[in-house]
Amino acid sequence: MEREARNKMDAKKKDKLATAIIYILVGIVVLILAGILGNILITGVPHLSWHFLSSEASSYQAGGGVRDQLFNSIYLLILTTIISLPIALGAAIYLAEYAKDNWGTNLIRTTIQILSSLPSIVVGLFGYLLFVVQFGLGFSIISGALALTFFNLPILTSNIEEAIKGVPQDQREAGLALGLSNWKTIRGIVLPAALPGILTGIILSAGRIFGEAAALIYTAGQSGSTINYADWNPFSPTSPLNVMRPAETLAVHIWKVNTEGIIPDATIVSAATSALLVIVVIVFNLGARYLGNKLYRKLTAAK
Repeated sequence: MEREARNKMDAKKKDKLATAIIYILVGIVVLILAGILGNILITGVPHLSWHFLSSEASSYQAGGGVRDQLFNSIYLLILTTIISLPIALGAAIYLAEYAKDNWGTNLIRTTIQILSSLPSIVVGLFGYLLFVVQFGLGFSIISGALALTFFNLPILTSNIEEAIKGVPQDQREAGLALGLSNWKTIRGIVLPAALPGILTGIILSAGRIFGEAAALIYTAGQSGSTINYADWNPFSPTSPLNVMRPAETLAVHIWKVNTEGIIPDATIVSAATSALLVIVVIVFNLGARYLGNKLYRKLTAAK
């Protein structure tokens, strides 16, 4: 009895010790993240202004902004998501609901894991050789979006597959018991229930897309064409919606200013652009989570 009591006491002490270590490690990670974000925001936010957001970038003089780079980043994010989401959703549904556990499925999952671990510079060079050179698309938004699709698909597919697999099997069986087909059960029961996880996957991939620089340097380019925001004809050379024009994004602009910039206020522009990049990612994450919860309540009739 005494030995059992002693063992229980030792187990409780070990559990408390392990819990304390986990909390300490989590706290260290949070402090590091807060330190990085805090340094970026404290350094850059004071330099943000409406003039900075609404004016063109300057190559030689101080006082330029990031209007075009901000629009290009958002446009590339939307275009890449439009291209990659249907493909990733279809692949995830197949892997989670239809695919059998055999060598073919294992090969697909292994390929996805390999693609997700590729360095972004490799994806950029692949996009340059395939889309810019071979397909003749040149340095353009569509080249960047297609390259980012290859970059985005593995993580998006894996996250959506895990979200679908996370739906309890009882819900599928309930749909089938009501006489619904397998596809109707997936469409009407499984996907709405997996929506929060799916949106989380989209958010994670979107943040990765928005902050990507290496892959876009070789595909979307490091310069921007003249943009007329009054011209929304996508076939016009000066239209912001023209997918064939080169487009420098916020992340590429930060890299370019720090490595090649000769403007007098390069440090200020870099700090302000970095803060803007972080703020946009945070706002997008919070907005997407709010929208996801709202859609989940609407589709599932949950309170």
